[in-house]
Amino acid sequence: MTYHWLVYACLATGVGSALVAGVFQSFSDFVMRGLIAARPAGGIESMQMINRTVYRSAFLMMLLGLAPVMIAIAAIAGMMDGGLAATWTMVGAATYVVGVVAVTMIGNVPMNKRLDGLDFASADAATYWQVYGVSWTRLNHVRTVGSLLSAICFLVASIILA
Repeated sequence: MTYHWLVYACLATGVGSALVAGVFQSFSDFVMRGLIAARPAGGIESMQMINRTVYRSAFLMMLLGLAPVMIAIAAIAGMMDGGLAATWTMVGAATYVVGVVAVTMIGNVPMNKRLDGLDFASADAATYWQVYGVSWTRLNHVRTVGSLLSAICFLVASIILA
């Protein structure tokens, strides 16, 4: 049975998750490499400004807003469809919540807060920057894969429901 609005909800959610993956992928691919290659003070100050700016961005609203939307869609799909599409939405929502939101809150955000508390020109900041760059980027790879896998799950669910 076709549920047109649910098809479109899965499609929109999948596209949103893919957009989040694209932002994360950009950071993993070239933004962090560029910041790390800069002199520590310049890279640190730039990352501090990026982190402060993201709190007032559409990206953050999408990143965090997708999780409850995904959970709601998965619950509705489970009640209405109960089949393969419901499974794909549940896996997609779980992947996003764990691989994106939890990694962000438990990993990236505490690292960002620690970096923000340092004077970008200090020796302590330069020392932490070496650890930060590698660890933050690894966590960001996880977020990239998590949001991409979630996008795939919701897009597959939309095809199944169509």
